[in-house]
Parts: sequence; C-alpha cells; structure tokens
Amino acid sequence: MLLSEIKGPEDIKERSIEELEPLAAEVRQFLIEKLSVTGGHLASNLGVVELTIALHYCYNSPQDKIIFDVGHQAYVHKILTGRMDQFDTLRKQHGLCGFVKRCESEHDVWEAGHSSTSLSAAMGMALARDLKGEQNKVIAVIGDGALTGGMAFEALNHIGHEKKDLMVVLNDNEMSIAPNVGAMHNYLTKLRSDRNYLRAKDEVEQLLKKIPAIGGKLAKTAERLKDSLKYMMVSGVLFEELGFKYLGPIDGHDLPGLIEAFHQANNVSGPVMVHVLTTKGKGYSPAEADSFKWHGITPYKIESGQVLKAVGNPMYTDVFGKTLIELAEQDSRIVAVTPAMPGGSGLLKFAERFPDRMIDVGIAEQHAATMCAALAMEGMKPVYAVYSTFMQRAYDQIVHDICRHNANVMFAIDRAGFVGADGETHQGVFDIAFMRHIPNIVLMMPKDENELRHMMKTALDYNEGPIAFRYPRINVPGVELDPELRSLPIGSWELLHDADGPVLIAAGPMVQVAEEAAELLKRDGIQAAVVNARFLKPLDENMLLELAHRGQHLVIIEEASVAGSLGSAVLEFYAAQGLSGLDISLMGVPDRFIEHGSIKEQLEEVGLTSEAIVKEIKQHRSAAHSFGLANKL
Repeated sequence: MLLSEIKGPEDIKERSIEELEPLAAEVRQFLIEKLSVTGGHLASNLGVVELTIALHYCYNSPQDKIIFDVGHQAYVHKILTGRMDQFDTLRKQHGLCGFVKRCESEHDVWEAGHSSTSLSAAMGMALARDLKGEQNKVIAVIGDGALTGGMAFEALNHIGHEKKDLMVVLNDNEMSIAPNVGAMHNYLTKLRSDRNYLRAKDEVEQLLKKIPAIGGKLAKTAERLKDSLKYMMVSGVLFEELGFKYLGPIDGHDLPGLIEAFHQANNVSGPVMVHVLTTKGKGYSPAEADSFKWHGITPYKIESGQVLKAVGNPMYTDVFGKTLIELAEQDSRIVAVTPAMPGGSGLLKFAERFPDRMIDVGIAEQHAATMCAALAMEGMKPVYAVYSTFMQRAYDQIVHDICRHNANVMFAIDRAGFVGADGETHQGVFDIAFMRHIPNIVLMMPKDENELRHMMKTALDYNEGPIAFRYPRINVPGVELDPELRSLPIGSWELLHDADGPVLIAAGPMVQVAEEAAELLKRDGIQAAVVNARFLKPLDENMLLELAHRGQHLVIIEEASVAGSLGSAVLEFYAAQGLSGLDISLMGVPDRFIEHGSIKEQLEEVGLTSEAIVKEIKQHRSAAHSFGLANKL
C-alpha cells in the first residue's frame, strides 16, 4: 500500500503523478473506515483528498504555509503529515484533534474552529514573510460557504490592495454545512457554468502576443480587449476586480489538473485565486447523496451507511424546534434567523412549515444580529438561533444594535456549556460572561425541557427588550411536559429542596448534578438545599438576601467560565448590598480552554460532577471545623 509509506509530505514528492491517484483512493478508504468507528467530519474531508495531496506535492510544508479555513477539512492534511497512526484517537480526550492544532504538528500553522479567518491569517503571514526577507509561499484554503463571512471580504479587499504574493484556493463544493445562500453563492454558480472562460481567454492572449508592440495606445487597446472578453464570459469578474489573478474553475478531483494549476499560480506575481470545484462526500455514495447529514457524523456501518446512534430522549435542540413551531402557529410575528445552521439549530421543520419566516443569512453572525434588531424595531419577534461559540462573533452588534436599542430580540443560544468532541474552539462556556454585563438583556437557562418550553413562552411574551434562553448539546432528561405554556416571572429562582445545610445554587444541567450531590450528602447526614437559578440576569435578589441572612454555605455550580458568570454576579450583588463575611464557594470552568473529549470527561476534568461537589463541601466543612478549633485554642 502506498499510504503506509507516507510518513510526511516529502514522501509524496517522491511519487510520480500517476502514483498519486491510487494514493488518493487509499486515503479515501482510510477515512471511510476510521470515521466509521470514531465519527467526525467525513463529507468535507472526502471532498478535499486530491486537493490536499496536490498542495503537499507542489509546496514545501511547513516552510510554505498551508492555512486551512475552519480546519475540520484537514483530516487528509493530518494523514499526509505523519499522524495516520493516531486516527483511532480522533476527537477523543488527549487524542488527535478534529481541527488543525498547532501543538500537534509543525505542519499545522494556523488553527481555527470558526470560519472565514484563513485569508486574514494568510495576509499576516505574507506580511511577516516580506518583513523578514523570506521567500516562502503562503496558501489559504477556504470554502465557498466561508467566503460569505464578512471577515473574508475584509481580507480580500486588503490583500487585493496590498498586492502581496499569496494564493487563495477557493474550495467550491456549493456547501458550508447547510446549502449556501446569498449573492456570493449565486456569483460562484455563474463561474462554475463558465468552463470555457479560461480557454477562450488564453486563445486571445496568444493572439495578442503575435501583434507587434507598436506603442502604448495599442497595448492599452489590447488590455481592454482582454477585459471585454472577461466581462463577456463572466459577469462581474469579482475576484479580478479585487486585484486577484483568477484561475479556474478547475476540477478538484483531477490531480494532474490541480498540479498544473498550482504551477501556473506560482508564476503569478501578487495575489492569485485558484477556484477549485469539489464534491463533498466524494467516493462514498451515502455521503455524496446527503453531505449535510454526513458533515459531522457519529459512527456508522460502512456497507449500508446506517448511522449508529444510541436510542434515547430527544436533544434540547429538537425540543426548541418543535416548540418554536407551536409558538409560530399562534403568533405570526415570529421570524427565525440563523447564520448557516438551519439543521444544527433544529429549524428544518420550521422552514418547511413557515418558509417565508425562516431566514438563513449564511455565515454572517454579525449581519444576523443587526438584522434581528431591525426586525424587532418593526414589530416582528425575531428568534436569533445560534450556537454559543458562534454568537461570540456578533458581540459588537449585540451591544450596539440590539441591547443599546433595547430591541426585543429573542436569543436561542444552542450548545451552551461543553460540546464534547468539537473541543476548545466550540465550547459554549463564555456567553454568560460576555452578555450579562450588557444593559437591558435578560438571560435564562432551563433545568429541563419542560422549563425550556416555558422560557420560550416567557421570551415571546416579554416586550421590554432583548431576552435569551440558552440550552446544552445533550439529550433532555425526559420529564413530563405541561399541557399549556406559561410565562415565568422575570428574575425568579426556584427552591427545589430546602434544608439547613449547604445551599447548592445551579443552572441548566447542573441542577440535576446538584440534586444528585444532595442525595449523596444525605447519606452522610448532611442536608443540602438545592436552588434552580434559572435566571442568570436579573438575579433573584430576594432569595439571595434571604440566603445571606440564613448564613448557610452557598455553593454556586455552573457549566460556564467562573470568571464573569453566575458566581461573579452573585458576589457583585452581595458586595453592592454591603454584605461581607458570607460563606460562598464557586464551582465552574477554570480560566483555561478545555480541549476535546466527551462531555462527561470534560465535566470530570473541571470538577463539575456530583462527587466533586460532595468533596468540595466536605473539605470546606472540615476546613471550617479546623479553623473553629484553632480559634478556640
């Protein structure tokens, strides 16, 4: 087998071009077999097999910088750079990361879990190269979906202006995760259909070369003639107008064609755009037929394509989608807005039921946020459905356009808390901290699916400004649902169990963990109270004052960053009230990024388990007892 002989990119260069095609077939089969066990991003990686092989054949990594946008399509890159033997650990704790990871390999020069960053990174590396007087190549690989992100347009504009030598490989598969939308997608569709453009242009250029150089006027006329051809063949010629030399479209599964295109690109001075057409899921018929389903996949049977999923309760996302349809049937003002995640956010059935009230803006979180503010100002009830980690990109718009205007936007924040195998770039543990300090906003988190439904009703009935409900990437507990939805009193907490011992204050899934800890403590004769802190902002100030006067040990438990989240809010409240000497412990995510693994493993790593809570309380009681004895002595 050829693949077993590939220990690094230098081994690829020793092969003939004819040998690369069977190598591609082996890589494809390797991916299909390994991901059937581990799960992961299959369709996107099957689509870039030949492209990645061609890049490593033509360029000298890591001296030449190959930058993958997002990074979930870099499995082939990992295989070709010496990590094939680690694929059994893919996306597992302490194993191979599902994204590009700088500490994994010198060939991973840029890491990202969010899209549209590669062009800015490429520009930075090209600037650094030139300032240091070096000669290496810089290549950014970006998908057509990621190209809709505003940051990508900013970078394109700057690159075209500065005229730095770098190459952008546009991996055009007509998909991001969901089908692409927008004017850029339509423009690329036109380019795909103009396969004769380059051939015709080359013929004209050859003809012009035969004309004797008889002065600048003729040269300018000739240049205008070439431009006329471009405008005739491809409307707009966007990339060339931005300052790029455009090559393509090129068949992304034709290795000789790709290699020839990269050789041509190397002869170009300044920025060059190589437009490559690929098929997501290439070589595995189930993934080709449904690349959305096979974008990020759990283990599956290779022969049938049957996905192996554990039978259980629905996900919180599913409950959100179903409840939103119920509410939308009662209120025509509801409009769902998502940045390229209609499937992941549970909105596909909503889109079928209300096609005119479902808006997918593409990878454009900032635009989505500001658009929601305007929808709200015009009397609509926009529901901004977004992953916690992606919402980070819209922070300025949330502050400036939504909260400052006090616009009545409903935030449906999915993937709140740990997300498991996607790891540190996707953990939803920062949104409380970066949202609760913004004036006018209300933040909620349910302990179960029944409370989520009531929170959605609360958000719909709320007319005083922005309001958010956040929920995790896990299955719901499976509690009984109330037949009628009702609004919850804003800022109200729920005392689930009262006792004279420690008080466990928790939100979301941590409520169940706190209840489990209370049961464990009871076995040791410690009676603990449990509070469902379902409103993260505003706090239940009356309950907090009562708990302060009772003098019990308060343990605040949250699947969010300790810095700036619920625990910080409670401490700030008590400080503002002039209350000191209170007995408070904070348990949450420490001040570091938590890497990939299962959600269970991530919770164990940071001490957010019932056993860890019991240990914290017992150690606290022991320390307090020792301190008391010391004082008596």
